[in-house]
Parts: sequence; C-alpha cells; structure tokens
Amino acid sequence: MPESKAEIDRLMRAFMGAFTNTGGARPDVGVVRELFIPQGMIIKNVGDELVVYDLDAFIAPREKILTDGTLTGFSEWEVAERTEIFGSIAHRFSEYRKSGFLDGEWFEGSGHKTTQFVRTPAGWRMSSMAWDDV
Repeated sequence: MPESKAEIDRLMRAFMGAFTNTGGARPDVGVVRELFIPQGMIIKNVGDELVVYDLDAFIAPREKILTDGTLTGFSEWEVAERTEIFGSIAHRFSEYRKSGFLDGEWFEGSGHKTTQFVRTPAGWRMSSMAWDDV
C-alpha cells in the first residue's frame, strides 16, 4: 500500500502543479486529462454556486486565463491531506492554499478538495474531485 499512497501523492502534486505559472512557467493544464479517467468529473461548490464540469469544460477556461495575462504568478499547493485506500479505490481530503495576481491584483486564498481515485490497468487515476474555497 505504500506504493499506492506514493502514486496518489504524485497525482495530487501533478494536479496542483498543472496550474502554476509563477516565474514565467507555462501551465500544463492539459495534463489533467492524463491524471483523470476519461469520464472524470470536477465540481466547484463554492458558496451557493454548484458547477459540474467534465474534463474539457474544466480545462478550457483555466488554460485561457493562465495564458492570456488574466491570472499570473499563480500557484496552489496542498497544506494538509488525509488519504484512505481500500483495495482499488481511494479517497483524499485536502486542504490547500493558492496565490497569484488576478487582473493585476494580488490575492491569496484557501480551500478544501475531496478527490476520489480508482486503480486502473495503467495505475491510479482520479475519477472525481470537488472543491470549496474559504
């Protein structure tokens, strides 16, 4: 099971890092398609706004704002997590922080993610994620 936890840790680092554009780095938002199963779902549940995305609907607007100058110097990172693995399924509850410049204004934020994983013939993949910002 330690190898499963290490693979899940790697998936989360890759997901969080996909949006980083600090120091002139180019975000790799498309990697989300490799981290998730093709039918993956990502859910924004912030305040009264519930938005359910398939992978393409999630990726497209983020790729745009991270490359057109709207969101610069951006990164997000996990600060705490709890992972439970049961055979070929797993769940992770994460606390994260984020910061960057949105339309030239510095911001900092935090929130929580809940992520479900499934073991596939190609290794662990994300199947769904939901988040809520503080």
